[in-house]
Amino acid sequence: MTQEFDYIIVGAGSAGCVLANRLSEDSDVQVLLIEAGGNDHSIFIHMPSALSYPMANEKYTWMYESEPEPYMNNRRIHCPRGKVIGGSSSINGMVYIRGNALDYEGWALQNGMQDWSYAHCLPYFKKAETRGKGGDAYRGDSGPLNVSTGAGRNPLYAAFIDAGKQAGYPVTSDMNGYQQEGLGPMDMTTHKGRRWSTAMAYLRPALKRKNLTLQKNSFVTRILMEGPSGNPRAVGVELLQDGQVQKFRARREVILSGGAINSPQLLQLSGIGNPAELQALGLEVVSPLRGVGENLQDHLETYVQYACTKPITLYSAMNPLAKLKIGIEWILFGSGLGATNHFESGGFIRSEAGVKHPDLQYHFLPMAVRYDGNSPATCHGFQAHVGPMRPTSRGHVKLKSTDPLQAPRILFNYMGTEQDRREMRAGIRLTREIFAQHAFDEFRGEELSPGPQVQTDAEIDEHIRNSAETAYHPSGTCRMGTDAMAVTDPQGRVHGVRGLRVVDASIMPLVVSGNLNVPTIMMAEKIADLIRGRTPLPASDAPYFVHPHWETQQR
Repeated sequence: MTQEFDYIIVGAGSAGCVLANRLSEDSDVQVLLIEAGGNDHSIFIHMPSALSYPMANEKYTWMYESEPEPYMNNRRIHCPRGKVIGGSSSINGMVYIRGNALDYEGWALQNGMQDWSYAHCLPYFKKAETRGKGGDAYRGDSGPLNVSTGAGRNPLYAAFIDAGKQAGYPVTSDMNGYQQEGLGPMDMTTHKGRRWSTAMAYLRPALKRKNLTLQKNSFVTRILMEGPSGNPRAVGVELLQDGQVQKFRARREVILSGGAINSPQLLQLSGIGNPAELQALGLEVVSPLRGVGENLQDHLETYVQYACTKPITLYSAMNPLAKLKIGIEWILFGSGLGATNHFESGGFIRSEAGVKHPDLQYHFLPMAVRYDGNSPATCHGFQAHVGPMRPTSRGHVKLKSTDPLQAPRILFNYMGTEQDRREMRAGIRLTREIFAQHAFDEFRGEELSPGPQVQTDAEIDEHIRNSAETAYHPSGTCRMGTDAMAVTDPQGRVHGVRGLRVVDASIMPLVVSGNLNVPTIMMAEKIADLIRGRTPLPASDAPYFVHPHWETQQR
């Protein structure tokens, strides 16, 4: 006998855990949460400084990679996605960034999207959050997601902020508050020295409820449909667990929260997508939505690295004995270098006059190393990750075959437009200018990357093609909207299919200016109220910063 639930949620990640918690608050509904991965019981997940390990471990990660990228010297770009309880919130860099208020104002300008304005989103950011420093008009103090601010003990963190000020950029005390623009301290999703994923924040408390069922190590292969052609209804899912096929039925809704790669893949496998492409693979067309898998966006970033003339960087922590000591302190006390993601300062700037809100983001790190761990540190150094926030390049996610276990074709088309290339060039040049300020005089050694020989536009472009990497923010492949290429409506409901919704970063119409974990959590909080028929939280009247002379001044 097929088990029935009111709601079936596919994917226990940044959005899925939120939905599972909020929907199961109603005791009269039965909720099933399905996750392809297993438990997050690993020190490498929960110790913040070990973040590069789960990202490169196929036990916890879909080890996707792009097709050869045509504007990146045909490199295949690593695209890891979480395959574990907590999803990508269990393998990410734990950076807490909401995006700029004007990102959401831009969403709201699109037809039917007025309820996604900043005023409507801010209350849900606050609802989700407990900030260690306390709440205010912008920050929450009683939500499930614990947020801490780095202690900034290493003097290099302050040097980066001071250097930005000396270069003419503002200092912001809270880039998630009134003013995103500027350099300042960064927040992280950690609590008492541990990663605070959505599994920790939302799922574990909710699993105490009898009306929530978690099905782990289960790979959903298709959505079950019923009803006449042209008016189908999602009624359940089919999945594989231990090689066995199982089916579950949904009385109310099937909700996809698999992320920007897996959600469009599952829609296409279920006959929802571009009819020509589905028919070419022999798939029956259930709903002809040409936008499924299109509009793929991501943030690309590069490193500007310098040697450090003082032995104060994280390079000292790279030998086995130092790592052992860090691990012991973290296990015993939840403190020390193991308890931080090390991105404790950063910020947002505008690349040129005429840009209304910041289009370049910084993560500062007191070590010169690749974020993915593929290139170990060789000396004391420091670096700034920098990249464009609103890329104009667009890619896609498409099926390779009808085999659900085969990864889809992923193509980002990174750096495919002149605007994206121009912003990245500006990022490198402006970062060099910041590092040239007096605040770094006592620390600055030789430039390690891109290297002093890389100066012209052509040389910078070639450097980017050879070495830039993803910031791990894929989005947009099931975007909200009302036009012909939109996949969902402004509530995440899939056009043309009853009882089916998508709630994750794939429904973002435009990628926001910052990291995506927290905006995804906000979206899930907001849509959960819509699903439950609850009155939305009252819109905020908190103002937000726009540089008063943005049209004529760069800083």
